[in-house]
Amino acid sequence: MPTPRNKALRKFEKSLPIALLRARETTARLFKPFIDSHDLTMPQWRVIRALAEAEALDAKTLAERCVILPPSLTRIFRGLTQRGLIEPVDCTDARRHMVRLTPEGQALFEQVVQESEPSYRQLAAAFGADRLDTLLDLLNELRDTVQTMQDDTTAEPAPEPARRRVAGLR
Repeated sequence: MPTPRNKALRKFEKSLPIALLRARETTARLFKPFIDSHDLTMPQWRVIRALAEAEALDAKTLAERCVILPPSLTRIFRGLTQRGLIEPVDCTDARRHMVRLTPEGQALFEQVVQESEPSYRQLAAAFGADRLDTLLDLLNELRDTVQTMQDDTTAEPAPEPARRRVAGLR
């Protein structure tokens, strides 16, 4: 058995990024069949899900909320618009691309939720509804904490790179 070079390194099973990735993949597999049955991708579903809670959202907000890169979001908008699930919203700021669910998009959202709700209830019963709520709260707190740490890091000016002496100069 190989010995780790860095004794302080956490074991693979205790790696936070790996644990989060495994939990995400496993949980997504629970709900993916409901999304697949409506010929949607997971990113498309995230956009529909986010829009279902809002009158309309701009592309920047949707990209952040749904964790989707802007170029991918443009393709998602195109596909959902062609299917008649979202529509553009007039906005006084021409730089903002606002969209909302169409009645068809809202109906699809409600149908997927209705179909997947038994699985969600089953998960809550198996894991514990209170524990699931606590987990969601903790994950949001973790995200906020890491974001704050990153903001603090980027707020400090980067140190100047060390100057190297080049032959013939200085």
